[in-house]
Amino acid sequence: MEVKVMKKCFSYSQNGTGNRLVFYFQGCDMHCPWCSNPECLAPEGTLLVHHPKLPKEICPKGHVHKGKLDRIECGSCTTRECLSYTGNVRITFSCTSVPVEDLIREADENRALFFDGGGVTVTGGEPTMQFDGLKELLTGLKAIGIHTAVETNGNNPRLAELFPVIDQLILDCKHVDSEIHKEITGVPNEIIRDNIRAALKDHPNVLIRTPLISSFNAEAEILERFVAFFQECGTENAKFELLKYHEYGREKWISCGIPYTMKKGYISDSLYGSLEEIYKNAGLTVVRS
Repeated sequence: MEVKVMKKCFSYSQNGTGNRLVFYFQGCDMHCPWCSNPECLAPEGTLLVHHPKLPKEICPKGHVHKGKLDRIECGSCTTRECLSYTGNVRITFSCTSVPVEDLIREADENRALFFDGGGVTVTGGEPTMQFDGLKELLTGLKAIGIHTAVETNGNNPRLAELFPVIDQLILDCKHVDSEIHKEITGVPNEIIRDNIRAALKDHPNVLIRTPLISSFNAEAEILERFVAFFQECGTENAKFELLKYHEYGREKWISCGIPYTMKKGYISDSLYGSLEEIYKNAGLTVVRS
């Protein structure tokens, strides 16, 4: 089986415990306007343009107009001659198809780097969008004794099937109100809440992360509702992390030809600290990666 992989890299602490080999899977079922990996959103992949003005000859099919790629016209293109253009203008494609067995082999060849409790993390995009390939990968890694972690938005109803082959489960919880969640991300949160309940009940190692966005959820009242929900589920096996908004992905949105619409996302250090205290005062284990 093959999976579409956006990129591979090594990361320390931000994508799970220890030194991690991180596989970024292509495709996501949400469209969060603050996403730092917008090139991973489209399941079929995305062309990234790394130049403000393209020459016409970069596309022999004539899909460049006034220096810009006509993404509607080129959306059905499968040959992508633009990727082999030899001038000083560069276009890249966000992902490649890779056999799962090749990813397992790569992890095995790098296992010496996991000496500090690290392993492999699968993230995205949303890795459960390629559910069968993800399950095959995690099962294969566990079979050769490699620690596994998955970062997920929690919106796949089959997520619990993967619990036995996930050593560390990293779940997003973006908002407690389903209508607001749907308005901003494109999907409601009922499945996410069900998966969080299941994870807090049945999985031994859960990290729940919440991105704090000033125009979205960075308010004490909302955080108190988060706390009430988590306490209702049980938090003995869980850790929690609040993440400050950043714009690290802004330039990539431009490269993908997608408008960056985020406004009023930043929060102050003092507000961040006070929101973190709400979790701590409620007895939740708070971490910073």
